Amino acid sequence: MDVACLRGLGFSSPIPQLLRTPPRLRRSPRRSPLLACQADTLVAGSRKEKGSSRAGRVEKGAEGLDLKSWLVKEGLPPCKVVLKERPSHDGKLRPIHYIAASEDLQVGDVAFLVPNSLVVTLERVLGNETVAELLTTNKLSELACLALYLMYEKKQGKESFWYPFIRELDRQRGRGQLAVESPLLWSETELAYLDGSPTRAEVLERYEGIKREYDELDTVWFMAGSLFKQYPYDIPTVAFPFEIFKQAFVAVQSCVVHLQKVSLARRFALVPLGPPLLAYKSNCKAMLTAVDDAVQLVVDRPYKAGESIVVWCGPQPNSRLLINYGFVDEDNPYDRISVEIALNTDDPQYQEKRLVAQRNGKLAVQVFNVYVGREKEAISDMLPFLRLGYVSDQAEMQSVISSQGPICPVSPCMERAVLDQLLCYFEARLARYSTTLNEDEAMLADGNLDPKKRVALQLLRLEKKMLTQLTEQQTLPVTKHDLVHQVDPSFIVSGQLIAGVPAGRLCDLNWQAMK
Repeated sequence: MDVACLRGLGFSSPIPQLLRTPPRLRRSPRRSPLLACQADTLVAGSRKEKGSSRAGRVEKGAEGLDLKSWLVKEGLPPCKVVLKERPSHDGKLRPIHYIAASEDLQVGDVAFLVPNSLVVTLERVLGNETVAELLTTNKLSELACLALYLMYEKKQGKESFWYPFIRELDRQRGRGQLAVESPLLWSETELAYLDGSPTRAEVLERYEGIKREYDELDTVWFMAGSLFKQYPYDIPTVAFPFEIFKQAFVAVQSCVVHLQKVSLARRFALVPLGPPLLAYKSNCKAMLTAVDDAVQLVVDRPYKAGESIVVWCGPQPNSRLLINYGFVDEDNPYDRISVEIALNTDDPQYQEKRLVAQRNGKLAVQVFNVYVGREKEAISDMLPFLRLGYVSDQAEMQSVISSQGPICPVSPCMERAVLDQLLCYFEARLARYSTTLNEDEAMLADGNLDPKKRVALQLLRLEKKMLTQLTEQQTLPVTKHDLVHQVDPSFIVSGQLIAGVPAGRLCDLNWQAMK
């Protein structure tokens, strides 16, 4: 792979011929007082090091070195891991690399320790923690800054100190260990695999967030000029099309590590032996941690030589695992679906109910998370909020206001209306999927199924299982055949549920007309 061509940390698009910045776009020689960064604080491998002996060694020898050999050459202490590869699902792409144990490991063994000199953080990129904090608390995320930095470094080609690391990111192409890219890089046709799932809307929302960050990229250029003046290229939005930046952002997103107990400017780090070379697992306890002047990995389970090493990915639901890393964990104890319930703003008692909800730690529009295996607990949490929405009598409302805790008078009619509404809501969400659980199982049994469709089906199947569990009588004490009022699912096209109904229609169900 020609790293001098901008395929972008996994980019497939060749770099266009770069032009000199037009006069109107040239940076002013006047610098803001905020730009206190000094040129001598630049990270290794920028233009500052081009003439150094270290840069010379990189230029002459890095091309033929694999990632680990380069790390050892640059000061990586002895470690107990090796770089191996597995085939990619796409014959046109190179095999996926992964980190495996080079010897038998026991619980508590240090698998590797990477010096900070070989770790990319915002503090190292911008050279000044104050500027780093300023940028990351305004309109740009750490991921955007890191992506921009590596894009400029990639333009240096073999002259960059980070050439072997960037080459490895190119090889991985933003793919996790299941060899599937984030849905942020899927086509419209492929995104249709997620139809019926709220995850599709989350993907589009994340896409818009990346676009907003792209529009702010020039802020980094002007504010951190002590770094970017080393690059003889255009300002970011001229040098890099949005699609290239998006691919870089997704690649960084797939491998960034969130370090604990460090300064703000060091909390997001790119560790050369970290993800995506390490496989993520939701039930793993091992984490990359900052220690003294390095980042280390202590394993939480025994490994035989040659086994792939896994680390914890944090308490993330499968929807985020798919968007961030391109995989779904079938055994994820943190998996969840969300149910958004809102008080009826047309209710004459809306303000009183809003205050009661706030007193009990709830918002007027409240999101209830339903965790896998804890569906009945989630229903118990929703019911008091829904009952509050159904209170219509003023005397009852005063009783609720004066009571302590989420207590509402519950008549048989009200309780049936509440349960009916919940059951119809869950049935409607299930009806939005184009396939059934049995059909999903049949498709997943096909060994030739497209990997993107497979991971999408895995996600949808897990969502359907939770929704189905929510409709079971042992979870929700009402069955579909017991409904007082049937609700036409065609009128339910969004996920928000309105708690309560207008006075005089206590046993009717009131759903918001949705987008």
